[in-house]
Amino acid sequence: MKKLAYAGLGFLATGLAIAVVVTQHASWWQLVVFAIAPDIALLVGMSPGLARGQLHPRAVPFYNAVHRYWAPAVLVVITYLLHSPEWMAAGLAWIAHISFDRSLGFGLRTPEGFQRT
Repeated sequence: MKKLAYAGLGFLATGLAIAVVVTQHASWWQLVVFAIAPDIALLVGMSPGLARGQLHPRAVPFYNAVHRYWAPAVLVVITYLLHSPEWMAAGLAWIAHISFDRSLGFGLRTPEGFQRT
């Protein structure tokens, strides 16, 4: 049930981000970049000699930081108050990314780089 709720939040955030871009005639690049950018931590965390599914411990703090809801939520609130639709769409895309990850079972990492259960 929890994964379904995360998927629903992901679709809601995606729909809102697209609606903001379309109705406010905003540019798309922030939406696209922020939908993909949190996974840069996976590239930073790749290293030979790790177990299957393990992220290098040096990348765990960055990975966990960009896969929490507080930062994109703050971005959405601030950009709403400042009337900045491009960056609001970016925050919503970031929220969608996190939500879809969680709906697929990808959550935060342990200090050793494994998925938390």
